[in-house]
This record gives sequence, structure tokens and C-alpha cells, in this order.
Amino acid sequence: MSSAQDEFHVIMVGAGYAMFGTPEGPWNIAKRAEQKLGSRLVVDAVIEVVPTRAEEALKIKRDGPHKESYKNTVILPSVAEFKKLVDEGKAKEPRAIFVATPPTVRGSTQPGKDLEIQLNKAFPNIAIFFEKPVATGQPWEESVGEALKVSEYLKKNHKAPISIGYVLRYLKIVQQVKKIIEENNLNVMATNARFVVAYELAIKTEWWNKDIMLGPIIEQATHICDLVRFLGGEINFDTISAHALEADDKPGQLSKKNFDESVIPDDLRIPRATTASWKYESGAVGIFLHSTALHGTDYEVQLEVFADGYAFILQNIFGTSKAPELHIRRPGSDEFEKIVTPGDDAYQTEMNHFIDAIEGGETPEIFSSYEDAAKTYEMTWVIRNSAEEWSKKVKEGKVKK
Repeated sequence: MSSAQDEFHVIMVGAGYAMFGTPEGPWNIAKRAEQKLGSRLVVDAVIEVVPTRAEEALKIKRDGPHKESYKNTVILPSVAEFKKLVDEGKAKEPRAIFVATPPTVRGSTQPGKDLEIQLNKAFPNIAIFFEKPVATGQPWEESVGEALKVSEYLKKNHKAPISIGYVLRYLKIVQQVKKIIEENNLNVMATNARFVVAYELAIKTEWWNKDIMLGPIIEQATHICDLVRFLGGEINFDTISAHALEADDKPGQLSKKNFDESVIPDDLRIPRATTASWKYESGAVGIFLHSTALHGTDYEVQLEVFADGYAFILQNIFGTSKAPELHIRRPGSDEFEKIVTPGDDAYQTEMNHFIDAIEGGETPEIFSSYEDAAKTYEMTWVIRNSAEEWSKKVKEGKVKK
């Protein structure tokens, strides 16, 4: 039986920004695994279809403070190749698998897009961490349906923890709001969320093409959509209504783009802003804004939650340059109590929970299941579809001025 002192063998699937870091944000799965496991971490393989990408990442790692963890790491094109090494006794079975591939190759039962099923068949007893979202694909009904099928498959067949990278659930301020709601038996009445992006460092052309990465609502605003579900409860998707500021609308012209958007067809350029409203299944209401508008590097991400006698305002939710803050107004007072949580790295907390779930550590709770994440994926598609339908009606003159 393994202990918390043994070597901790892992494989990493995908060698991009989410796995090994990016100047655009705090995403860096490898860094968090290193911080949690220290010298125990042994990365046996990086699975990557573009080997030069993995080579570049490993070169940096082998020159860094955790070089011992990567000294024998091999680069392989598929999970099947690593499974072969394990079966031949040339590699140890991993204790965890980290997945940060493009979601286009997972979230489905179809060959070529069924990474979860491949992993389950190869390692049914090994814990897996998946970056969000669980899928991206078109047509949307088929993609959402497939993600739900994968959820059911994993629930039935996978025998180890699975965690999805909806990191905001792990923030201290989010957990505090959740605790107050539960301890006081509160019914959330309304939520107001916004996610405003600083776009100067967003230079990947594919991110700006909604036919490739399916747009910022599905790829990025999924974080805040998931958070309102976590704190506000299940949403009646049939009530969602959304509108978008499109790239060709006059207010949608951006001055600080550091890439050539002309290579993207006009009708495939991402919206500059999207608003949405809905009703929760409880009867509560919610509103939402996502916008690609700011210069610099820091995002503006905020969520307001209201219940009888209570107001919760969560600010600096990503906390890249400013610490997350929670402002609470309680019954009996018109004043807001301010709670600041400097140094709260929700990405690290998420990793700690995942490893503890494997080893029976102090914080073994996983806050985002595959099933839950599939529902968030569906929600983001419903928002995008509603916004596009209204934009089409406006352009076709079907809306009265």
C-alpha cells in the first residue's frame, strides 16, 4: 500500500499552456503538482501529438528546481503507447493522470474524440484530473449529448476520483459564501455575474475564431457560468435569453489586438460582449456579462449573490494581481464586512484536494464532478445559441427599431 512518502508517478496528457504555464494567466497544472508533491513527483510520460511542444516544456523543467521529477520523462503520441510500457514492465502504473488537451479530442464516445474512454479502459483505477471544459464540438446538441454519455460511462466504469478544473469553486471566499448559505438555510434570490477579459496577451488566433475554440462563452466564461450554478443552484436552461455585441458592430472595434484578425472570416469572429439572463429551478433569477474589452493583463471578474437579509459581493475572483475579496452584508447591519484573502491560490487548493482524494489526505473533497461539468458545458452552449439567434434577427431586420 502506498503512503504519503512514496514516489508519486503521474503522466501528463497535453503539453500546452494549461499544463506548463502561460504569460496570459495563472494556469499551470505541472507547477501545482510540483508544489503539492515536491520531490515525490515522478512524471513518467508526457503524451503529446506535437513532440516539439513537449520537448520545449521538458527542457525548461530539466533546467529548473524540480528537474529530478522530469529526468526520465518520455514523450509519447498516445495513452496506448504508455499503457504498452506499463504492460511490458518498463514503466510503473501512474497514480494520477493530468489531462490538458484541447477539448476537441475528448468529451465524446466517438473514436478520435473519446480520450476519457481510452483512459478508463487503460487505467480504470487511476485518478484523473481534466481541464475544463469537458468538450467542445458541433453540432451543439450532439456534442452536449455525447458529453452526458461520457459522464454516465465514467460514473459506471471508473473506479477512482475524477476532478474537473472548475477552479473558482475552490476559492476561500467562494467556500465561505457556500458555508454561510448552508448554515443559515438561505435561499438564493438573485445572482449578478461578470467576466471581463484583458485581451492584449490573447494572441492565439484560434481563440478568436469561434469555429475552432467555439468562442469565449464556451471556452472561458464557462468558469463564471459554473460558479453561478455552484452558488445559485440548478438553472432552467429553457429560460436563458442572451444578446451579443458582435465583432462587426461599431462598439466592437478593438484597438490593442496583437494578432491579425483579418485571417478570420467576419462571421467566425468572436463576440466582444455577451449578456444573458435566466431563472433558476428554485425560482431565483440570474444575470451575466462576459466581455473582451480591457487592456493590460488583469481580468475583472465579479459575482454578486443575494438572499433574504444577505448580500455577498465576490471581487478579484481570479486574483492574478489583486487578492480575492468578499464583501458581506448581513441582517441587522447596513455595512459590508470586507474579507481579503491574499495568497489564496485556488489552483493550488484544487490540486491539493485532488491529491488528497487519492491518498486520503486532509482535504479529500472534490467540488466539480464530470457530471456537473457537463451541465455547465450545456449551459454555455445555450447562452451562445440564444445570443446568435438574436444577432441574426437584428441583422435581418426582424426586430422592430
